[in-house]
Amino acid sequence: MSLLDDPEFSDFLKTKALLLGSYLTFVRVFFELKTGRKFLLSDPIGRESHFISIAKNLRRVFDGQSTRLIINVPPGHSKTTMLCYFIAWCYANYPDCNFIYVSYSHELAEKATGLIKEIISMPLYKKYFDARISDSVKSRGNFIVTDGKGGGGGRCVAVGAAGTITGLDAGLPGDLERFGGGIIIDDAHKVDEAHSDTLRNRVTTNYKETLKYRLRGPRACMIFIGQRVHEDDLANFLISGGDGYEWEKVILPALDEVDNALFPENFPKENLLVEREVSPYAFAGQQQQCPQPSGGGIFKPQWFPLLLEEPKIISTFISVDSAESEKFTADYTVFSFFGIYKIIYKGGIDTGQYGLHWIDCYELKCEPKDIEDEFIQFYMECSRHRVKPQVAVIEKKSSGTALISVLKSFHGLRVLPIERGRDRDSGRPFTKIDRFLECQPYAASGKITFPKAGKHTEATIEHLRKITANNTHRHDDRADTMQQAIQCALIEGILLPSTSTVSQDRIIDNMAQRMNRLNELKKQVYHG
Repeated sequence: MSLLDDPEFSDFLKTKALLLGSYLTFVRVFFELKTGRKFLLSDPIGRESHFISIAKNLRRVFDGQSTRLIINVPPGHSKTTMLCYFIAWCYANYPDCNFIYVSYSHELAEKATGLIKEIISMPLYKKYFDARISDSVKSRGNFIVTDGKGGGGGRCVAVGAAGTITGLDAGLPGDLERFGGGIIIDDAHKVDEAHSDTLRNRVTTNYKETLKYRLRGPRACMIFIGQRVHEDDLANFLISGGDGYEWEKVILPALDEVDNALFPENFPKENLLVEREVSPYAFAGQQQQCPQPSGGGIFKPQWFPLLLEEPKIISTFISVDSAESEKFTADYTVFSFFGIYKIIYKGGIDTGQYGLHWIDCYELKCEPKDIEDEFIQFYMECSRHRVKPQVAVIEKKSSGTALISVLKSFHGLRVLPIERGRDRDSGRPFTKIDRFLECQPYAASGKITFPKAGKHTEATIEHLRKITANNTHRHDDRADTMQQAIQCALIEGILLPSTSTVSQDRIIDNMAQRMNRLNELKKQVYHG
């Protein structure tokens, strides 16, 4: 039965009063009409529904009990939906409200304001409320609301978090005794840009120098809602009082102190525990709203099993990270020898998954003209293994390109040039930290193993331990060869046996799949 079929909604004036008086009732009614699905409240163990927590605090802002509100909530918990229906509900009460809706990109903000516009345009909304969308402005991201009687004149505008907002105001001027709108900040940072100090700080600077000055009137509000993405993100700036105001804080971690899930219907405890284990860096920030210091290590030593006996190697390859400079202070050139093997449980159960055994590693500093000879010497050493290497994986950068050119004529060795992935939205190449975070789940799940007695084992694991999310580590050359190996063998699957269905599935449009996986990974959380 639809909520509107309840006898309580049979009387027009009573129904209108219910909808105007209860934001959450408004959400439940219009969400069902808009989507055809009931709006179901989450039912976590030991705490109230996050929908109720969000609704109560948004209502406090509307009632003037708070003008600065931060809600930190994990992704996928319908925060944008709640915000869009909140703004539509505000217009139902006061059509002259002025809102600026901010998100990390103008396109995302415009998508939200488009939904607000659609809600206000619904027939039932028009039946009960006076607010109307003016025909004078056609944009989804910039529209005017009137009271349907020639008055009103409220506006809702979508902007990007680092974009220009000159000439735009939020709220209503004067000593107004009622709500008049404000600035809504919904996900100020794009997750995969959080590790860039330049891009991250650009958002905070825009807030400090521009956005905070667009409020008009003492009742005008500022609402920040979204997951944490970095210990120095805009949320941290606001929470710590960086703008001079005291903010009310609602922190909603995905798991509570006894590991009960916040939204068990969509994000069961069991799934969250897996995420916490395999992607701790992402999990701590975006899911738990407590990002670890960026200097924290990305890879933990205990993640790398030490094997007394070598697994059954199917194929081997060499991963090369060549130094960009011949100066002694420059990075090292590193050659790493990896073996691919099937992960078999005790009792001979085939998991259908593959692992990488890091058989050997050679680190040196040499001039570019000597790299070929050093590589050939390493290749000859690796050829003593019972499974000889047939592929060399080399990144297409300046020093790598020269080696690729030379080795193409090397008999019996296939050279596989690889490129960094790029973000689909911005076109920006993945940073090293992006790529290391992409590798983190594979390392955390024990898919990178070492020979216990390997001469390189201890030094390499210690090297990996020092890799940090803010690039405070001095060198990352060995880690680069691991990243390339994981990319080609486990992420893209292009080095797996051609008969493997896993390989075939991953080869198909593997770069698009890789970007999707990385963006989803970074829509989770942080770990140190």
